[in-house]
Amino acid sequence: MQVLVLGAGYVGMATGVTLAYLGHDVVLVDIKPERVAAIAAAQSPILEPGMDAMLGEVRASGRLSATTEAGPAVAAADVVFIAVNTPPDASGDANMTFVQAAAVSLGQHLDPTHPVVIVNKSTVPIGSANLVKSWVEDGLHSTHPGTPANGTFTVASNPEFLREGQALSDSLYPSRIVLGTDVPWAMERLQALYAPLIAQSFPAPASVPRPAGFLAPVPVAATDRVSAELVKYASNAFLATKISFANEIAAICERVGADVTQVMAAVGQDPRIGSQFLDAGVGWGGSCFGKDLSALMHTAREYGLEPVLAAAAVEVNRRQRRWLVQRLQATLKTLKGRRVAVLGLTFKPGTDDLRDSPAETVLADLTRLGARVVAHDPVATEAAAQAWSYPVEYVNHVDDAIAGSEAVLLVTAWPEYAALDWVRAHESMERSLVLDGRNLWSPDVLRPLGIEYYSVGR
Repeated sequence: MQVLVLGAGYVGMATGVTLAYLGHDVVLVDIKPERVAAIAAAQSPILEPGMDAMLGEVRASGRLSATTEAGPAVAAADVVFIAVNTPPDASGDANMTFVQAAAVSLGQHLDPTHPVVIVNKSTVPIGSANLVKSWVEDGLHSTHPGTPANGTFTVASNPEFLREGQALSDSLYPSRIVLGTDVPWAMERLQALYAPLIAQSFPAPASVPRPAGFLAPVPVAATDRVSAELVKYASNAFLATKISFANEIAAICERVGADVTQVMAAVGQDPRIGSQFLDAGVGWGGSCFGKDLSALMHTAREYGLEPVLAAAAVEVNRRQRRWLVQRLQATLKTLKGRRVAVLGLTFKPGTDDLRDSPAETVLADLTRLGARVVAHDPVATEAAAQAWSYPVEYVNHVDDAIAGSEAVLLVTAWPEYAALDWVRAHESMERSLVLDGRNLWSPDVLRPLGIEYYSVGR
């Protein structure tokens, strides 16, 4: 099929490259010329494992191109994905400015004789399919007055469930595909679009191998549009709640002397609960959980409902982000003038994404309390220095952060940090104090060296 993808961020890139790999002809559109130039040169504009290799393959095949102008590709498209940014606004709801601009532009360039399925791939507020339909109609009628919208296009919902750092794997080997539309021909077209994915009939790319034991066919949830929109919010709200629950149990473990890793490992063995998203730490972050919970709570309140459980998950997360600095204060008392090393700035390993990272909360609190902060991240040190305005010294080598420090605080569990030489690190520290915000290290390794070591819920 002819596929148009609006937005070349995480979702747009993963969607476009995957569909091109499956054999469709894909045009990626982005308003940033530097992204388009990078894609044209077969260089991924985002950091994502396997992306450069797959992008190079589909570019060489001629099945994927990129442009800043969507117009010429709209008329020929069989399916158009809207994958633009929907940042939260002041009310907590999603900002639909970019979606509206994309929808109006699509309408202006539609061919009334060529029916197209327009797919909301961005995470959008519940009921947005109706909004997008009205915006596309506005654009259509501005260039084709009097043209009936019915039959020319329809709007469907196909939410993404991608994890940064595993976006291509999640795209190629999804746990399920959710298709929301009330129009039979649109459902048939989307089912056909994803047919190779559902059947897993394609050869796995070398850069993103098929997971061992992965079973086909991939389940398809065929729903109405509103239900599909709510699936995304409900899924992320539940996952965030699982993490917050683990952190709530961690706080209890610290009081009673239990080990949260042992507790949650046993809890996760219950098949009704599952083991994923039960790791205690300094809280969740990123571009999805906080934004999606905020939008879900905003929608609930619009209808007179108070989302008590979702609000509690957010509050536990807010409290958990303070754990590192509060533990540091309890140990060092005053932080003024103390040299503190912060390891990890991205919201999780495997990505360069700084959005809503717990590290920003840690840096803000430490600098406000007068600490001399030295920060390191394997991929995002320079980006953090540009994005955040805190008086922090950013260094390019982890040893430079640790040397001379009175405390080391781990925020992001990068594999590089798991492999630290603690004998050498201990010798270089001014004071041997380590606060492990991700339970990455073993007290049996650090404490015999004479390091004062604290972790979450252990």
